[in-house]
Amino acid sequence: MCSSDSTPYEKVGKNGPVSIADEVPFEIPESWEWARIGSVFNLQAGKNITSADISDTEFFGSFPCYGGNGLRGYVDHYNRDGYFPLIGRQGALCGNINFAQGKFYATEHAVVVESFGGTDVTWAGLFLEAMNLNQYATATAQPGLAVANINKLLIPIPPVPEQIRIVVKFSELIPYVLQYDQTERRLATLNEAFPEQLKKSILQLAVQGKLVPQDPDDEPASVLLERIRTEKERLIKEGKIKRDKNESVIYKRDNSHYEKRGKIEACIDEEIPFDIPENWEWMRLSSFGVFSSGKTPSMSDSQNWNGGTIPWVSSKDMKRRVIEDSEMHITTSAAASMKIYPAGTLLLVARSGILRRLLPLCVLGVDSTINQDIKAFDLYDLSLSEWLSYAIKAFEPMILHDLVKSVTTVESLKFDEFSKMLIPVPPLNEQKRIIGAIHTFINLVKPLYNDPLFSL
Repeated sequence: MCSSDSTPYEKVGKNGPVSIADEVPFEIPESWEWARIGSVFNLQAGKNITSADISDTEFFGSFPCYGGNGLRGYVDHYNRDGYFPLIGRQGALCGNINFAQGKFYATEHAVVVESFGGTDVTWAGLFLEAMNLNQYATATAQPGLAVANINKLLIPIPPVPEQIRIVVKFSELIPYVLQYDQTERRLATLNEAFPEQLKKSILQLAVQGKLVPQDPDDEPASVLLERIRTEKERLIKEGKIKRDKNESVIYKRDNSHYEKRGKIEACIDEEIPFDIPENWEWMRLSSFGVFSSGKTPSMSDSQNWNGGTIPWVSSKDMKRRVIEDSEMHITTSAAASMKIYPAGTLLLVARSGILRRLLPLCVLGVDSTINQDIKAFDLYDLSLSEWLSYAIKAFEPMILHDLVKSVTTVESLKFDEFSKMLIPVPPLNEQKRIIGAIHTFINLVKPLYNDPLFSL
């Protein structure tokens, strides 16, 4: 390399100097020079060795064996002796830099970097790493670096004393860099977890009556529950549902919680998970409505599907909190033998691998049918739909931990236990205030939190 009028030139063989200004990526100090990697270093790939000849642990007389991603194991012979940077030349991490010292074996996946002159070995490794050699890998299923291509790359060369000063300064700074990296990783983890933790906290406050203040003028929740029981009694008299001989009624007496099922009364204080405001009530989940499943009309009968306009909800549709439509639709004739659930019905997935990490719970936005993999919660009072959806979500961590079982390769809800869950019920007006506060929260965290099952 030479320069004339601050322009870098290159002389190759007998050819005259040729400007390489277009290749030079940035300016360097006057005392530095640009050089091709191949003119400064001798790059030589290691030798092939079978996996059977590499031990995972050290043994007497063994030597470290290096591949493209660093130490690979130990072998009984070596092919290099000294202190060298190694360039990974194959695989997803090709171009990464490692150092090897002493007697070691370099495999064909590692390129040994040997200096022609007195360049500092550690400096060489640092600068090669800074060059991000991975960008020059072949774009194939198994990326690779060709030594001939690396040799053609330009590298800035400082004077040897400055190389040493760079290495010393790097050694001084690296502990701070590592500390910053750890701090950044912790912050990234916190940022990722923050919306989820905040959501759980908001829902916990909501179901405990701590999200919005109570209003003494609100109609107490006991009146609301009495209306639900009246509606249930009406459905029983009309023959639409059967009477539950062990219907649950929960009440307070002498500062304790009691439950009456049929003629049996028992104290349930041990089941109550937390305190709620005086004008709230506890109620078993099954007391709010009726659970049922749908079915799938014959797929081979085109009359069930062709031209269908009635939504038929399956697990594939359980991706939004409110379901306004479904991927598939059935005809009126197919729906004649199925139950059409009204808008406001709660739907949940009771059997799926997704129950390992979340409980899909949605609200029907339109009248729909459902398939057999979905559980519908047909409420006696649809005005409770939104509150119940958030209340159940508030208990999601407990549900996933205690009420989900693994059956062979799929998880399923322990449905009998799930339906007996205790749900806190606020007065209807307070429910509306709580839901409004939850909506405000969702809008605030929407840029940070992308969970379609927890949206407006």
